[in-house]
Amino acid sequence: MNTVQLQKILIANRGEIACRIMRTAKQMGLTTVAVYSDADKNAQHVKMADEAYHIGAAPSKDSYLVADKILQVAKASGADCIHPGYGFLSENSEFAKACEAHNIAFIGPPATSIEAMGSKTRAKEIMAAANVPLVPGYYGDKQDPSFLQAEAEKIGYPVLIKAAFGGGGKGMRIVSKASEFISALEGAKREAIAGFGNDLVLLERYVDQPRHVEVQVFADNYGNCVYLGDRDCSLQRRHQKVIEEAPAPGLSDSLRKEMGEAAVRCALAIDYRGAGTVEFLLCGDEFFFMEMNTRLQVEHPVSEMVTGVDLVNWQINVASGLALPLAQADIQLQGHSFEARIYAEDPSNDFIPCSGTIEALYTPANSEYVRIDTGIAQGDEISPYYDPMIAKLIVHDDNRDQALSRLQQALTQFHLAGFSTNISFLYNLAIHPRFKQGAPSTHFIAEQGEALVTIDPSLLQTSRLIAGFAYLASLGSNTSSANPWQQLHGFSLNAPQQVKIPFSDTPLNAIKTAQGYSMTINDNTFEVQGELTNGYCNVSINGAKHTAHVSHVDNAITVMNQALQTKFECVDKHFISSHENEALPLAAPLNGTVVKHLLEVGSTITKGDAVVIIEAMKMEYTLNAPHDGVLKSYCFAEGELVSHGALLAIVEDTTAEEPA
Repeated sequence: MNTVQLQKILIANRGEIACRIMRTAKQMGLTTVAVYSDADKNAQHVKMADEAYHIGAAPSKDSYLVADKILQVAKASGADCIHPGYGFLSENSEFAKACEAHNIAFIGPPATSIEAMGSKTRAKEIMAAANVPLVPGYYGDKQDPSFLQAEAEKIGYPVLIKAAFGGGGKGMRIVSKASEFISALEGAKREAIAGFGNDLVLLERYVDQPRHVEVQVFADNYGNCVYLGDRDCSLQRRHQKVIEEAPAPGLSDSLRKEMGEAAVRCALAIDYRGAGTVEFLLCGDEFFFMEMNTRLQVEHPVSEMVTGVDLVNWQINVASGLALPLAQADIQLQGHSFEARIYAEDPSNDFIPCSGTIEALYTPANSEYVRIDTGIAQGDEISPYYDPMIAKLIVHDDNRDQALSRLQQALTQFHLAGFSTNISFLYNLAIHPRFKQGAPSTHFIAEQGEALVTIDPSLLQTSRLIAGFAYLASLGSNTSSANPWQQLHGFSLNAPQQVKIPFSDTPLNAIKTAQGYSMTINDNTFEVQGELTNGYCNVSINGAKHTAHVSHVDNAITVMNQALQTKFECVDKHFISSHENEALPLAAPLNGTVVKHLLEVGSTITKGDAVVIIEAMKMEYTLNAPHDGVLKSYCFAEGELVSHGALLAIVEDTTAEEPA
């Protein structure tokens, strides 16, 4: 293959990965081109690029997934290469072929390699021929439900249904008994067709207590292939990774070498080119091939931190025809690295995705130990149309213990307000004794349950007092009012000045003192003094120093204290309790699309029966009947868009007493 000097790169993606690719491309002297949907017209990747082009409406099927629009922009802008990032078109073989047909370098593997691994069924066949261990299962094309159920019986329950062309936990169901198989199969197929355009599924034996360990491979056009260490990605919720680390802890040198060499055999078997990841299930000292991701992974930064390699730089150079700069013997692992994925979601509410405006954002400083990959800034909108990951927090140090301490500290410094995030959840994971001992199984998060979303009562109380102080400080700074009762500074009468802080859940009472305030919560009194400057609160509570960031927007104060974000709403005549919707389980929990009506109108139903399914941020959510009764009507048709809080169906309570 002849080398060519690439000069202009189009990034066919959005968010943090688009920004991350642009950083390397700019360092290499390439001109960068962004594409954007209606929802992303003010996004950071658009601002960062040298050029940017609009490609359609907000839903990805109308913009980022439309290959023809991407190629039109590439031709119009004069881009000579396209980097697909991850997700969207990154593993679309037809898109790779189209790039080649238009004489545009696709920064990824050949279409034939994508096709070979795109079908999990075909991938298993190739891996068996390459002497890579496989999990027992059914990987054929026959999809008749009764046939698949019979195959599940042969494999033995529990069995795993997986979308053959999927990833990221979408189109995946664990089935523990035969009576659940058909409904789980239908749900997996719906998610698969919606997410990947193909509802082919495969079946595997569900391996108990496995670890998820993957190997980063890299190949060039000249038959060279190396592995750049491994990563443990076992900390997952709903089959999606939340914390990854490199190298995987607890592996012997021989096992690490065996897995790395198996991953290289996998890549060579499909004439691979560029960056790829081979994922394994690790059970003790046994490992089984799961799948190969024919693209750059979300968690690639931890491999970069321990190898010193810029994988995007290598991708661009290999796409231009250069050979790999290092042989296997040249690759040495240095230290340990963690990545925590920061999501806009509510871990206390089954990790439901969130959207909204970023009201405040404070992050730890980038350094040799801390790296933040993100595509957001304060004031940006987090759209309901895309994956809810908003940033990746990456740390590195000399060993695992030190790197984990870095992660814990950095999580306490990553403060964001405007919607719920998983930062506190990540911190609880990072300090958990079992995780500190080494990587647990992929079931760890599910097994821990409520323990990982439990809030430290003393930390919550401190946040409440800080919020009270911020409220009083905002009143004290209200110099525009002519009413002296709205100005707390420089004003005293014979009696102590008392103020009620009207938080909707637990009101506080405060008395102005010479030093600050004396606050009372549930008959407990605290002496609070300090200062609030540009969102930074530095206070003393009963003599103990505390610092936090505070955001005061409209009728609410958000306190970002350590890794805990707490929103305190104030009561006024416009206030509506956020808890009112608890009586409405059939209200949309977020913006989304109605996927399926599960029952006929007029059906008699029991409390807890599944009624309607909605899809949002690439995941399905089933809403259940709030009480016994009769399904009177659906409020939206299948396929209709719904807003957060909209009532989706009406169930008439037939148990209510008739009026006298």
